[in-house]
Amino acid sequence: MTRVLLLGGTSEASQLARHFAAQGVDAVFSYAGRTDAPVEQPLPTRIGGFGGADGLAAYLSAESITHVVDATHPFAAQMSRNAISACADTNTPLCAYERSPWEAGESDDWTHVPDLATAVAALPEEPACIFLAIGRQNLTAFAAKPWHHYILRLVDAPQGRLPLPDAEAVIARGPFTEEGDRKLLKSRRVNLIVAKNSGGTGARAKLDAARSLRIPVILIDRPALPPRRIAHSVAEVMAFLAHRADLGV
Repeated sequence: MTRVLLLGGTSEASQLARHFAAQGVDAVFSYAGRTDAPVEQPLPTRIGGFGGADGLAAYLSAESITHVVDATHPFAAQMSRNAISACADTNTPLCAYERSPWEAGESDDWTHVPDLATAVAALPEEPACIFLAIGRQNLTAFAAKPWHHYILRLVDAPQGRLPLPDAEAVIARGPFTEEGDRKLLKSRRVNLIVAKNSGGTGARAKLDAARSLRIPVILIDRPALPPRRIAHSVAEVMAFLAHRADLGV
């Protein structure tokens, strides 16, 4: 009997949830709980952490989970590492449903950096208007360069003061459009964009808008993870579940 834990928080995870529900797959959808109003899912849903890899392993055993599909954000590295460890400890098959990273075209002005600290170091020394498309968890690092005006796009309104002395929060939930992002960048007179290379279509609009407006982008590379099985489509995920079921796993 197949019972799936779907680690979500992305548009791809929601797509999988809809497909699982339509196909009658016994699955539980898991949110990390970082947004105030997560998208409602057509599957039984749990919200919150597991308590590290050991806690996740205990959950897999207690809930008779037979398969795990990791469709978390490409930068949710700790959750993905916990899933790899917990699945190895419990001998639970794991498959990551992963977006392909973005690749620059001829007209793109992108600077790739390996991590957040390098992105901060790459910011100009002269004051500029910088669009930070990195989520709310990593804002404090940019306080090291307080002379910039930062535009932040957040899913939820910030609670209390922002950790940057000169910042404006734009509250919005994707997917976004190139036209809408072009208007945003022009209206705020943005000089530079800092973004994570999350891939996918829902958040790419800012990069397309940056190309048309000739705005440079600092793009943070994805964190390295241990080897794991990766699927790039719903069909590949379903083949993973069907293959393991055929083996009696």
